[in-house]
Amino acid sequence: MTDKPASPPSEDTPADTGLRKGLTHYGDSGFSLFLRKAFIKGAGYTDAALERPVIGIVDTGSAYNPCHGNAPQLIEAVKRGVMLAGGLPMEFPTISIHESFSQPTSMYLRNLMSIDTEEMIRAQPMDAVVLIGGCDKTVPAQLMGAASAGIPAIQLITGSMLTGSHRSERVGACTDCRRYWGRFRAEEISEAEVSAVNNQLVASVGTCSVMGTASTMACLAEALGITVPGGAAPPAVTADRMRIAELTGGEAVRIARSRLTIDQVLTAEAFENALRVLLAIGGSTNGIVHLSAIAGRLGFEVDLQALDRMGRETPVLLDLKPSGQHYMEDFHKAGGMATLLRELKPLLHLDALTVTGRTLGEEIEAAGPGFAQDVVRPLTRPIYPQGGIAVLRGNLAPGGAIIKQSAADAKLMEHTGRAVVFENAEDLARRIDADDLDVSADDILVLKSIGPKGAPGMPEAGYIPIPKKLARAGVKDMVRISDGRMSGTAFGTIVLHVTPESSVGGPLAYVRNGDSIRLSVAQREISLLVSDEELARRAQEAPPHAPTAERGYLKLFLQTVTQADQGVDFDFLRAAKVRGTIPKT
Repeated sequence: MTDKPASPPSEDTPADTGLRKGLTHYGDSGFSLFLRKAFIKGAGYTDAALERPVIGIVDTGSAYNPCHGNAPQLIEAVKRGVMLAGGLPMEFPTISIHESFSQPTSMYLRNLMSIDTEEMIRAQPMDAVVLIGGCDKTVPAQLMGAASAGIPAIQLITGSMLTGSHRSERVGACTDCRRYWGRFRAEEISEAEVSAVNNQLVASVGTCSVMGTASTMACLAEALGITVPGGAAPPAVTADRMRIAELTGGEAVRIARSRLTIDQVLTAEAFENALRVLLAIGGSTNGIVHLSAIAGRLGFEVDLQALDRMGRETPVLLDLKPSGQHYMEDFHKAGGMATLLRELKPLLHLDALTVTGRTLGEEIEAAGPGFAQDVVRPLTRPIYPQGGIAVLRGNLAPGGAIIKQSAADAKLMEHTGRAVVFENAEDLARRIDADDLDVSADDILVLKSIGPKGAPGMPEAGYIPIPKKLARAGVKDMVRISDGRMSGTAFGTIVLHVTPESSVGGPLAYVRNGDSIRLSVAQREISLLVSDEELARRAQEAPPHAPTAERGYLKLFLQTVTQADQGVDFDFLRAAKVRGTIPKT
C-alpha cells in the first residue's frame, strides 16, 4: 500500500491548521511537513486521517490521582466524539496533581501544571484542545495554560465521586471526613469507628462529592461557558459523564473549524457570571484565587471590593455541603447548573458567548423548564441571604482577606478575642494539642507563614484544628485567622488569604499573643486592636525575611509568585497589559 507524498496546502487547507501548525522549518517547510508526516505514519495513520482537524486531548490520568480514575474511559469517549465529527484525536500527557498526594501542597504545583499545559499545547500541532481535569488545582491550571496558549479549548470535568454509607448515614468526602475526624479528636468516637468510616467516605473514583474546590471549579467552568452544557454535575462513573465526554469531542471539532479561541469565551462578562455563581453556590474560597489567576492570564484583575458588593445582592441558592445538606449527585439529579442558572438569570450576563457558539441565555432556554426539586432554592427563598464569601479589610489585612460566611457560626461573626499565635505550621503541630496551651473558646487562633511564599504554596492549613483540650470540652468552632487557604470542603468561622502575607512583612507577622483582634463580618472588618505606632515599632524590631532558595522550581516559585489577590500565579505568566477589572458592579 502506498500513500501520496506530502504536498503544499490546498486552498481548502489553511497553512496554519492540522499537522502544518508549528512546523520547525529547517529552511524548507515542505521538508518539515514531509518529515513530520513520515514519523506519525509510523503509528499507522493515513494521509486521509492526517488531513482532518487535529484535536489534542490532555491526559491527566495518574495512579496517584483517584479523582481522575475514569480518565481512560473519558479519553475513549472524547475520541469517539472527535471522530464522529470528522476530526483526528491525539491524546498527550501532562503532569497530574492530586490534593492529598502533592507535597508540600497541590497549590505549589498548580503553576507548574499550567506551564506544562501551555507549552505542550504550543509545542504540538492541534487545532483545538480538550482539557480533562477534575481534582482541585487541575482545572484552574489547565484553563490558565490554555488561556495563555490562546487556541480553541474546551474543558471536560472528570466528575464527582458517589457517596457512601456509614451505619445508615450517608457520607461523602471530604466535609464528612473533617466532621468524623473532629469527633475522633474530641474522643466522641473510637479508633475502630473512625477506621470503619474511612472505608466509606470515598465510594468511587471522582472528585469530592460536596461543594469543595473541585466541584466549585466544575460549576465555574460551566458558568464561564467553557464546558458543554451540563458538563459540571454528572458523577464520574455515570453514563451521563461519558455522554458529556463524547459531546465534548464533537464540540472540539466544531470550535477548531470555526476558530473560536478561548479568549472569545473567557470574556469579562463570562468571569462576572462565574463570580456570581461562586457566590450563589456557597463555593470554595479557593475559587477566588483560581478565577483571579485565570483572569490574570487574559489581562483582567479581580476587584475584591466590587466582588463583595456583588455578594451582598447574590444569595446562596445551592443546598450542598458544607453550606447545606446535599451532595453533587443530588445536584445532578436536580438538573445541575441549568437549574441554578435559571434561578440566577436576572443577575447574569445572558449574552455571554459559550464554547457551543451560543449565548449563555440561549443555553439556559435550551435546557427547558424547571421541575420540582429541593437542591436549588429560588431567589425568594435562599439558604443564605448573601453570597457565600465575604471580603474583609482592616489594618490586619490591608490587601484584603476573605471568610466563607455561609459555612461559619453566626454567633462568632461579630467577635473580639485574644490572639493565640502560632508562628508557622511546625509551631502549630507542636503545641495545638498540648494540655498546657493557654487558650479558651473565646480566643482567636492566629497562624502565620502559610501564605504563597511562607509555606511555600499557600497550603490548606488555614483550617486550624480546634485545640484538643477544647475539642474534648465540646467546642466545635472558634475564630481562626491565617494567610493560608482552606479546603472548600471545610467549615467554620475562618478568616483566610490575609494579604499581604506575614512572610513578606504583612501586619499579620506582628501579631503577638494576647493582642485583641476584632472580627465584624457585618462591617467587613478584620482589625488588630494595636496602634499604628506600635505596629511600626514591632516591624522595625523584626523586619521580614522572605524565604529564598538556591535552585530549581522552588527558587522560581519564591522569586515570582504573586499574592492571593492576584491569584498566586507567577508574575511573568500574567498578561503583559491589564484590559480591565472585574466585576464592574
